[in-house]
Amino acid sequence: MTPRDRTAGGRFRILAIANETVDGDALHELIVEHAAGLATEILVVAPALNSRVRHWFSDEDGARQAAELRLAISIERLERAGIRAYGWIGDADPLEAIADAVAVFEADELIISTHPERAPNWLARDVVRRARGRFGLPTAHVVVGRALIAA
Repeated sequence: MTPRDRTAGGRFRILAIANETVDGDALHELIVEHAAGLATEILVVAPALNSRVRHWFSDEDGARQAAELRLAISIERLERAGIRAYGWIGDADPLEAIADAVAVFEADELIISTHPERAPNWLARDVVRRARGRFGLPTAHVVVGRALIAA
C-alpha cells in the first residue's frame, strides 16, 4: 500500500522519529518517496539520547544540543525538497517521544529510522514492533546505510 492509497484528501501527514540518523540519506529518501505527488506535512521528532550517568545527573545539555543541530539540518533538507516540515526534541524514550507527538499531530504514517542491528539500542529494545502495536499506524522502518526494512 502506498501513501497515496492511505490518504483521503488534504495533507498526508508523516511522523518521523530518529535521533543520530535524523539527517541521514536513507531517511530523507524514504520521506521524499512517500511524499511524492502529495501535499505532505512532516513532524520530525529527535529524542535527546543521553548516557545513563549524564541522565542521572540531569546533564542533558550536550545530548540536546547535538539532537537540535541534527534536527535543524534534517528540517532544512526536507524543506529544500519541497516538503513542509517542522520538528522538536523529544523524550529520550522513543516510544514516549512518539506518544507525545501523536497526542498533538494526527499522523497518517510513522517512519522510524535506526542504526543497523549491530548498534544495540532501539532495535535491541524492539522499538519498531512495539510502536506498530501501540500506535496502530502504518509504520515504515529504515536502517541507515540500508534499504527499507518494513512498511
